[in-house]
This record gives sequence, C-alpha cells and structure tokens, in this order.
Amino acid sequence: MAITAAMVKELRESTGAGMMECKKALTETNGDMDQAVEYLRKMGIMKSEKKASRIAAEGLTRIAVKDDQTAAVVEVNSETDFVAQNEKFQAFVEAVAKQAVESNSQDLESFMAEKWNLDQSKTVNDALVEITAVISEKLSIRRFEKVTAQNGIVVPYVHGGGRISVLVEATTDVVNDDIKDAIKNIAMQVAALNPKFVSSEDISEEYRNHEKEILLAQAMKENEELPEGKRKPQEIIEKMLNGRLVKEFKEICLNEQVYVKAEDGKQSVGQYIAQVGKANNANIKIARFVRFETGEGIEKKNENFAEEVAKQAGQLG
Repeated sequence: MAITAAMVKELRESTGAGMMECKKALTETNGDMDQAVEYLRKMGIMKSEKKASRIAAEGLTRIAVKDDQTAAVVEVNSETDFVAQNEKFQAFVEAVAKQAVESNSQDLESFMAEKWNLDQSKTVNDALVEITAVISEKLSIRRFEKVTAQNGIVVPYVHGGGRISVLVEATTDVVNDDIKDAIKNIAMQVAALNPKFVSSEDISEEYRNHEKEILLAQAMKENEELPEGKRKPQEIIEKMLNGRLVKEFKEICLNEQVYVKAEDGKQSVGQYIAQVGKANNANIKIARFVRFETGEGIEKKNENFAEEVAKQAGQLG
C-alpha cells in the first residue's frame, strides 16, 4: 500500500512521533493506522496514545448544577479561540448546559431534537443554527453528560475559564461543607492529572493485557539494545514488567494517585478521602467522575505541514 503524506500527517498528529518514524510505522503495518500506533508504542517511540490529549478544536466546556445531587457538563466547539471570548457564544454555552441538566435524553441526537428551553418554538438544533449564523463561524454541540447521585453528592469544578470541566460523584452518608470541599479538591485533581479509572479494581482484564503486551514489547526492545553480556534473563524482564504495570496503573487510577495537595507528597487520594471521612464520621467513596477538555481528541489543522513535508520530500519519497 502506498504511504501518503496525509497518512503520515495523521499518525504524527495523533501520536507526537517524528515524521520518519511515522512513515516507517505505516510501512511496516501496510498503512493500518491503529496497528501503526501500536507499532510506535512497542518501539518505545511513544509511551501511550496521545491523540485524546491533543487540544485542537476551540470552544468551551460548561457545567450547570441543579442541586447537590444533579449536575451536567457540556462541550460546545468553535473554529477559533477568539469566538470562545464572545459573550453571545458564552451565553449560548451556558444555556446548553442548563438545557442538559434538565434533560432526560440519553444521546446527542435526541438532545438536539429537544424543545429549546429558552424558546419552545425551536429545537436545540435550531438554536445552534441560529447562533452559528450570528457568530459567522462553524459551531457544534459536541457532547453532554448528566450526573445524578443516588446516595451522595455531585461536585463541579471548572478550570481555565472553561477549558476543562469536571464532575465528581461521591457516595457519602454525611454531607457538609468539609466533605464538599474535599470532593472539590478531588475534582481539581481529576482536572490536573486526568486519570482514566477511579481505582485499579475498575481496570478490565482486556485493558490490563493490552498494556502488558505494550510494556513487554518495550522491555524486550530495551533488553536487545544492551550489550550481550548485560542482557537480562526473561524472569528478570517479567519482574520489571510487573513493576512497570503497577507504576502505570498508579498513575491512571484516581484513588491510587498521589494526592496533589498532600503535605508529605506520599498520601494517596484514597487515603485523603479516608482521612476526611474519619474526621467527619462519614463513609465516603468516589463513585465516578466525568472530565471534559475542550477539543479533546480532535486534531487542529496544521497550516505549515505542507511546508514541512516539502522540506523532507527527499526522505519521504
């Protein structure tokens, strides 16, 4: 299969790897993009998939809170960051969040077909079309999520003026300001460190095996690059692999992460929650979290890519 510059560009933007490395990965995998990502990870060229963390589309996230047990978060995208500063756009995003917190829709399609709360003669989609005409830039309601706590509270946190919004649901048999403040601290942790799971118990066997395969390939490659007399036996590599898995899961699981405000720099989030619970005679547990980051997973146009390709045309040909 012929490897085009556009394919190299797509892989490069989604992984952060170099152009020549991306060309080689695509060549080795016959142009299969997913397999090329796996190839780069196994070669140790990228530590993890970066596509989801690349901020490309502009716009805002917003949260609407109904009460201590109900809140919703939305993301509305625009083409430029300039629009995100527009008061009319900001007001529209606020209205979308308020629509979401009152909505019973389970998917975006039905949400867009709902009657617009600010004008029952329109749908949410009609309101989007209308504000798009006013702003003169392509806008889209990308996603929403409503969180309703069954036996506890939902605490919101908005960072960077709306670049990141987080909802944390906690089960608790006591609700007071100390506990709300503690859960807000956890929401700030989620915004800053972007965990994937609440705890290691939530990690599926499929995900564990996938990460183990990637880390094993990395470890084997590193071992092969050592001088022959310094290469490690397979059992040592297996022990190293287990250590790396523990370290990775500690970084991506909220309860196991080091609490960013810990005075000793060692206390985990789980230990912090337990400490707050003990101080308030409460049984507190993080049930789930929702984190929206503006433009997450959408690639921004690189206007200079053609120029960059031209400079390396000889290598890519």
